[in-house]
Amino acid sequence: MTSLATPRPDTVRHDTPAHIAGLSLVNLAARQRMLSQRMILQTVLAAGGDTERLKAAQRSLQMFTESQQHLLGTVKQIEPAGAHRIEETYHGPRGVGPVVQSFMQLMRNALEQIETGHSLMARTIDELVGQTDRILEALNTATTAFDDVAKARSDAMMKELAGIVGDIQSVAKEAKVVSFNAQVMAARAGQHGREFAVVANVLSDITNEIDLLTRKAAVLAERSRFQ
Repeated sequence: MTSLATPRPDTVRHDTPAHIAGLSLVNLAARQRMLSQRMILQTVLAAGGDTERLKAAQRSLQMFTESQQHLLGTVKQIEPAGAHRIEETYHGPRGVGPVVQSFMQLMRNALEQIETGHSLMARTIDELVGQTDRILEALNTATTAFDDVAKARSDAMMKELAGIVGDIQSVAKEAKVVSFNAQVMAARAGQHGREFAVVANVLSDITNEIDLLTRKAAVLAERSRFQ
């Protein structure tokens, strides 16, 4: 399953826009808030006759649209519980999907009217500015959902890692017992047990190394829980 963390280079689709490929889903969702406010400001300035701002607003809308499509597309790639949370956030009874879609359509209308000098341009701009708080609230809700999904997945991974470390430590303890018993038997065998003693000592060194590595892994796992 695809992680909510930043994608590895070998898992990034070749047709994924550059402004998306390097971002985690949480950061991408959070960036939508910034883009929404940037678009509104650019559109207001464009309405005053600034053609460069109009082009900038069009580019921002394109980025916003592509990012939104990418975010919604991840529902098919994440674990069922996380996918359900995102689906509910966007398409549930109080989902933010319609708010986001309405904002995007209103933004398209505003930019088209500015470009053509439509008589309803001023009214549309006023409506767009009036949507500022609503779209921010919707995008904040979406960002929180992605953040919760990422944290839940991280916690699950840390729990699984802790279990693996525990299993390795159990095996290492058993290996230590075997090594100790082998050393005792080699000592009792005297001259005939010299080669056996060498093997037992090597096994002891290996188990000590495994024990050291698992302790380090356990510390890292515990530290990750609080980051």
